[in-house]
Amino acid sequence: QLQLVESGGGLVQPGGSLSVSCVASRNTVHLYSIGWFRQAPGKEREGISCISSNGGRITYADSVKGRFTVSRDNAVNTAYLRLNDLRPEDTATYYCAASWTYCPGINDYQYWGQGIQVTVAS
Repeated sequence: QLQLVESGGGLVQPGGSLSVSCVASRNTVHLYSIGWFRQAPGKEREGISCISSNGGRITYADSVKGRFTVSRDNAVNTAYLRLNDLRPEDTATYYCAASWTYCPGINDYQYWGQGIQVTVAS
């Protein structure tokens, strides 16, 4: 079964940047989309971005648009999330997810990473 393993994240001051990587256990070229989600303590999981199979279509939630960037490199089975200009309200656990269809609803992603903590604090 396909597994997604996330790495990166950590603690950063407001205004700083972090990166999260999502490595799949098998070739990802046929995964139609990779979604990124986050969940803060006591809040529901929020979709923040989605990228198509070849990176040609990318969407961002308004909460992160202009600050976060997603990309993917199917040659190394990896998707990336770059978090720039971080704010305390960005503090959350960040998840990657993969789907055989294009950017479905949160309940329709087939595979999920384990989650990576991002903490933004001075």
